[in-house]
Amino acid sequence: MNKYGIIAAMKEEMQEIKKIMQEIEEIKIKELIFFKGKINNNNVILVEAGIGKVNAARVTQLMIDKFEIEKIINVGSAGSANNELKIGDIVIGKRLVQHDFDITAFGHPKGFITNIGQYVESDSELISKMEQTISKLSQNEFKIKIGTIASGDIFCTEPKMKEKIRTKFNADAIEMEGAAIAQVCKLNEIPFIVIRSISDNPDGKNEITFDQFLEKASKRCAEIINKFLN
Repeated sequence: MNKYGIIAAMKEEMQEIKKIMQEIEEIKIKELIFFKGKINNNNVILVEAGIGKVNAARVTQLMIDKFEIEKIINVGSAGSANNELKIGDIVIGKRLVQHDFDITAFGHPKGFITNIGQYVESDSELISKMEQTISKLSQNEFKIKIGTIASGDIFCTEPKMKEKIRTKFNADAIEMEGAAIAQVCKLNEIPFIVIRSISDNPDGKNEITFDQFLEKASKRCAEIINKFLN
Protein backbone atom coordinates (compact mmCIF):
# COMPACT_ATOMS: atom_id res chain seq x y z
CA MET A 1 0.00 0.00 0.00
CA ASN A 2 1.41 3.38 -1.01
CA LYS A 3 1.97 6.15 1.49
CA TYR A 4 1.04 9.49 -0.02
CA GLY A 5 2.10 12.87 1.28
CA ILE A 6 -0.40 15.64 0.51
CA ILE A 7 0.81 19.23 0.80
CA ALA A 8 -1.40 22.32 0.72
CA ALA A 9 -0.23 25.90 1.18
CA MET A 10 -3.26 27.29 3.00
CA LYS A 11 -5.65 26.13 5.70
CA GLU A 12 -8.65 26.46 3.38
CA GLU A 13 -6.99 24.18 0.83
CA MET A 14 -5.96 21.63 3.47
CA GLN A 15 -9.36 21.49 5.23
CA GLU A 16 -11.16 20.25 2.11
CA ILE A 17 -8.75 17.31 1.88
CA LYS A 18 -9.07 16.63 5.60
CA LYS A 19 -12.85 16.25 5.15
CA ILE A 20 -12.34 13.16 2.95
CA MET A 21 -9.85 11.51 5.32
CA GLN A 22 -10.59 8.75 7.83
CA GLU A 23 -8.83 7.55 11.00
CA ILE A 24 -7.14 10.93 11.48
CA GLU A 25 -4.27 11.27 13.94
CA GLU A 26 -2.44 14.54 14.61
CA ILE A 27 1.36 14.58 14.79
CA LYS A 28 3.10 17.82 15.77
CA ILE A 29 6.63 18.52 14.55
CA LYS A 30 7.97 21.92 15.55
CA GLU A 31 5.01 24.28 14.91
CA LEU A 32 3.56 22.12 12.13
CA ILE A 33 0.66 19.70 12.49
CA PHE A 34 0.73 16.67 10.21
CA PHE A 35 -2.53 14.75 9.83
CA LYS A 36 -2.03 11.01 9.45
CA GLY A 37 -4.97 9.00 8.12
CA LYS A 38 -6.51 7.24 5.16
CA ILE A 39 -8.30 8.16 1.94
CA ASN A 40 -10.02 5.17 0.35
CA ASN A 41 -7.67 2.76 2.15
CA ASN A 42 -4.56 4.66 1.06
CA ASN A 43 -2.25 5.83 3.84
CA VAL A 44 -1.84 9.60 3.68
CA ILE A 45 -0.04 12.36 5.55
CA LEU A 46 -1.59 15.81 5.10
CA VAL A 47 -0.02 19.14 6.05
CA GLU A 48 -0.49 22.88 5.61
CA ALA A 49 2.91 24.15 4.47
CA GLY A 50 2.34 27.89 4.37
CA ILE A 51 2.63 30.18 1.37
CA GLY A 52 5.74 30.45 -0.78
CA LYS A 53 8.57 28.32 -2.12
CA VAL A 54 10.72 28.20 1.02
CA ASN A 55 7.84 27.04 3.23
CA ALA A 56 6.87 24.46 0.62
CA ALA A 57 10.40 23.10 0.24
CA ARG A 58 10.97 22.92 3.99
CA VAL A 59 7.76 20.99 4.64
CA THR A 60 8.35 18.64 1.71
CA GLN A 61 11.75 17.63 3.08
CA LEU A 62 10.36 17.23 6.61
CA MET A 63 7.58 15.02 5.29
CA ILE A 64 10.01 12.82 3.37
CA ASP A 65 12.41 12.50 6.31
CA LYS A 66 9.88 11.94 9.11
CA PHE A 67 7.22 9.79 7.44
CA GLU A 68 9.03 7.75 4.76
CA ILE A 69 6.65 9.11 2.14
CA GLU A 70 6.63 7.23 -1.17
CA LYS A 71 4.70 9.70 -3.34
CA ILE A 72 3.77 13.36 -2.92
CA ILE A 73 0.72 15.28 -4.15
CA ASN A 74 0.58 19.07 -4.00
CA VAL A 75 -2.91 20.56 -4.11
CA GLY A 76 -4.26 24.06 -4.01
CA SER A 77 -5.40 27.08 -5.97
CA ALA A 78 -3.73 28.97 -8.81
CA GLY A 79 -4.15 31.91 -11.12
CA SER A 80 -4.97 31.25 -14.75
CA ALA A 81 -2.23 31.94 -17.28
CA ASN A 82 -4.14 30.26 -20.09
CA ASN A 83 -7.15 32.30 -21.23
CA GLU A 84 -9.01 29.08 -22.03
CA LEU A 85 -9.05 28.20 -18.32
CA LYS A 86 -11.77 29.67 -16.14
CA ILE A 87 -12.35 29.79 -12.39
CA GLY A 88 -12.95 26.27 -11.09
CA ASP A 89 -11.03 24.54 -13.88
CA ILE A 90 -8.22 22.14 -12.93
CA VAL A 91 -4.59 22.13 -14.08
CA ILE A 92 -2.47 19.02 -13.56
CA GLY A 93 1.20 19.98 -13.70
CA LYS A 94 2.95 17.71 -16.15
CA ARG A 95 5.96 19.99 -15.75
CA LEU A 96 6.83 22.70 -13.24
CA VAL A 97 9.07 25.76 -13.52
CA GLN A 98 10.21 28.51 -11.13
CA HIS A 99 9.42 31.60 -13.18
CA ASP A 100 11.32 33.93 -10.82
CA PHE A 101 14.58 31.94 -10.75
CA ASP A 102 17.08 33.90 -12.81
CA ILE A 103 20.70 33.05 -13.60
CA THR A 104 20.46 34.31 -17.16
CA ALA A 105 23.64 36.32 -16.47
CA PHE A 106 25.49 33.00 -16.73
CA GLY A 107 23.97 32.10 -20.08
CA HIS A 108 21.09 29.95 -18.85
CA PRO A 109 17.43 30.41 -19.77
CA LYS A 110 15.06 31.97 -17.21
CA GLY A 111 13.95 29.37 -14.68
CA PHE A 112 17.02 27.15 -15.18
CA ILE A 113 18.38 25.67 -11.92
CA THR A 114 21.78 23.99 -11.77
CA ASN A 115 21.50 20.17 -11.52
CA ILE A 116 17.74 20.48 -12.06
CA GLY A 117 17.19 22.12 -15.43
CA GLN A 118 14.53 24.61 -16.47
CA TYR A 119 11.54 22.32 -15.92
CA VAL A 120 10.86 19.49 -13.48
CA GLU A 121 8.73 16.72 -14.93
CA SER A 122 6.03 15.08 -12.82
CA ASP A 123 6.08 11.31 -12.42
CA SER A 124 4.83 9.69 -15.63
CA GLU A 125 2.97 6.91 -13.80
CA LEU A 126 1.10 9.41 -11.63
CA ILE A 127 0.25 11.46 -14.72
CA SER A 128 -1.04 8.32 -16.43
CA LYS A 129 -3.11 7.44 -13.37
CA MET A 130 -4.47 11.00 -13.29
CA GLU A 131 -5.42 10.75 -16.98
CA GLN A 132 -7.32 7.55 -16.18
CA THR A 133 -9.05 9.33 -13.29
CA ILE A 134 -10.03 12.23 -15.54
CA SER A 135 -11.44 9.87 -18.17
CA LYS A 136 -13.85 8.48 -15.56
CA LEU A 137 -15.20 11.92 -14.66
CA SER A 138 -18.39 12.23 -16.68
CA GLN A 139 -19.89 15.51 -17.90
CA ASN A 140 -18.06 17.79 -15.53
CA GLU A 141 -18.92 21.45 -15.72
CA PHE A 142 -15.23 22.29 -15.37
CA LYS A 143 -12.24 21.72 -17.64
CA ILE A 144 -9.21 19.65 -16.66
CA LYS A 145 -5.92 20.33 -18.42
CA ILE A 146 -2.60 18.54 -18.12
CA GLY A 147 -0.01 21.23 -18.74
CA THR A 148 2.64 23.54 -17.27
CA ILE A 149 2.54 25.25 -13.88
CA ALA A 150 4.83 28.20 -13.07
CA SER A 151 5.73 28.99 -9.46
CA GLY A 152 7.24 32.11 -7.92
CA ASP A 153 7.34 34.10 -4.70
CA ILE A 154 4.83 36.69 -5.85
CA PHE A 155 1.03 36.72 -6.02
CA CYS A 156 0.59 37.61 -9.68
CA THR A 157 -1.95 40.39 -10.21
CA GLU A 158 -0.74 42.17 -13.35
CA PRO A 159 -1.94 41.07 -16.82
CA LYS A 160 1.46 42.01 -18.32
CA MET A 161 3.27 39.73 -15.88
CA LYS A 162 0.81 36.93 -16.60
CA GLU A 163 1.36 37.24 -20.34
CA LYS A 164 5.14 37.33 -19.87
CA ILE A 165 5.07 34.08 -17.85
CA ARG A 166 2.63 32.50 -20.28
CA THR A 167 4.78 33.39 -23.29
CA LYS A 168 8.16 32.48 -21.81
CA PHE A 169 7.18 29.16 -20.22
CA ASN A 170 3.94 28.22 -22.04
CA ALA A 171 2.38 28.19 -18.58
CA ASP A 172 -1.24 27.28 -17.93
CA ALA A 173 -1.33 28.28 -14.25
CA ILE A 174 0.67 30.50 -11.89
CA GLU A 175 1.09 29.82 -8.16
CA MET A 176 3.67 30.00 -5.37
CA GLU A 177 4.75 26.50 -4.26
CA GLY A 178 4.47 23.66 -6.78
CA ALA A 179 7.85 23.93 -8.52
CA ALA A 180 9.69 24.10 -5.18
CA ILE A 181 7.96 20.90 -4.05
CA ALA A 182 8.84 19.38 -7.41
CA GLN A 183 12.52 20.30 -6.98
CA VAL A 184 12.76 18.74 -3.52
CA CYS A 185 10.99 15.61 -4.73
CA LYS A 186 13.35 15.29 -7.70
CA LEU A 187 16.41 15.67 -5.48
CA ASN A 188 15.02 12.96 -3.16
CA GLU A 189 13.86 10.72 -6.07
CA ILE A 190 10.26 10.84 -4.82
CA PRO A 191 7.46 10.64 -7.43
CA PHE A 192 5.15 13.68 -7.31
CA ILE A 193 2.23 15.39 -9.00
CA VAL A 194 0.77 18.89 -8.64
CA ILE A 195 -3.00 19.53 -8.84
CA ARG A 196 -4.26 23.11 -8.95
CA SER A 197 -7.75 24.55 -9.29
CA ILE A 198 -8.10 27.97 -10.88
CA SER A 199 -9.29 30.53 -8.31
CA ASP A 200 -8.49 33.77 -10.11
CA ASN A 201 -7.31 35.40 -13.32
CA PRO A 202 -4.52 37.99 -12.98
CA ASP A 203 -6.28 41.16 -14.11
CA GLY A 204 -5.30 43.77 -11.52
CA LYS A 205 -8.31 42.92 -9.32
CA ASN A 206 -7.86 39.20 -8.78
CA GLU A 207 -7.21 39.45 -5.02
CA ILE A 208 -10.99 39.75 -4.71
CA THR A 209 -11.81 36.75 -6.88
CA PHE A 210 -9.10 34.71 -5.15
CA ASP A 211 -10.77 35.16 -1.76
CA GLN A 212 -14.22 34.63 -3.25
CA PHE A 213 -13.44 31.41 -5.09
CA LEU A 214 -10.75 29.83 -2.88
CA GLU A 215 -13.24 27.47 -1.23
CA LYS A 216 -14.66 26.41 -4.58
CA ALA A 217 -11.17 25.74 -5.94
CA SER A 218 -10.22 23.76 -2.84
CA LYS A 219 -13.33 21.59 -3.06
CA ARG A 220 -12.55 20.81 -6.70
CA CYS A 221 -9.06 19.61 -5.76
CA ALA A 222 -10.45 17.44 -2.97
CA GLU A 223 -12.89 15.85 -5.40
CA ILE A 224 -10.07 14.99 -7.80
CA ILE A 225 -7.93 13.60 -4.96
CA ASN A 226 -10.78 11.46 -3.71
CA LYS A 227 -11.27 9.87 -7.12
CA PHE A 228 -7.54 9.66 -7.79
CA LEU A 229 -6.95 7.64 -4.60
CA ASN A 230 -9.98 5.37 -5.12
